[in-house]
Amino acid sequence: MASMVSRSTLLRFIAVPTLALPLAGCGVPLSTHWQGYPANSKAESQDAPSATAEPTGPDCAKVKCVALTFDDGPGPHTEALLDILDEHNAKATFFLIGKDVAKHPEIVRDELARGHEIGNHTWSHQDLAKISPAAAQRELQEGREAIEKATGAAPTVMRPPYGTITESLKKAQTVPVALWSDDTLDWKTRDAKKTIKAAQSVKPGSIVLMHDIHKSTIDAMPKILEDLDSQGYHFVTVSDLVGKPNPGVGYKTGQQPPTKD
Repeated sequence: MASMVSRSTLLRFIAVPTLALPLAGCGVPLSTHWQGYPANSKAESQDAPSATAEPTGPDCAKVKCVALTFDDGPGPHTEALLDILDEHNAKATFFLIGKDVAKHPEIVRDELARGHEIGNHTWSHQDLAKISPAAAQRELQEGREAIEKATGAAPTVMRPPYGTITESLKKAQTVPVALWSDDTLDWKTRDAKKTIKAAQSVKPGSIVLMHDIHKSTIDAMPKILEDLDSQGYHFVTVSDLVGKPNPGVGYKTGQQPPTKD
């Protein structure tokens, strides 16, 4: 993955009118510009290159899957979460802040070693739709480079802070862009019981937003995993849930098995 932005790419950021996809806070109803699975039209699927993350889990078009995602780490509670996920044979996707990756590279290496997916969540969690195209690209580049330095591997997905990004910047991404369908509001309530209750809305194909920087979320995870496991869910990464997602395309849901009549 190139570390510098080409002149033509920068010109595209400037020349194309920007369209902010607005979300306030860490999670509210998504803009209609964000699509569920499949998020790409026939024309887009012909032109877009294949995603870098190859499917490694179950076939989510045949079995019930959910992608649990955790933003804003790594943090002091992340290792405890990794142990809980291991106990349930659960894989997740972590969207990481570059400056915290630089402080705790060993945690990021552990996430990758345990089979989880690593996503770029920028260097310092700035709203990409409210800063200049050059500053937004710098945030993404520095976040990506921090992950590459810590792990030796590039992130395979990205998530913009607050879920906001201009349309031109989204399309210019070299990895898929992951949003969510289910917001537990753990960032707002900081209450394990409320987080558990919020997770009850999960459906096959859901991408669930949570934050591993809050202890209440970690406290809620055993019950959430037990409940979903009892319903026959498989816990997979965003890339596995979508199944070969396309770079520059935004996803808020993934595959799901056919419903029975």
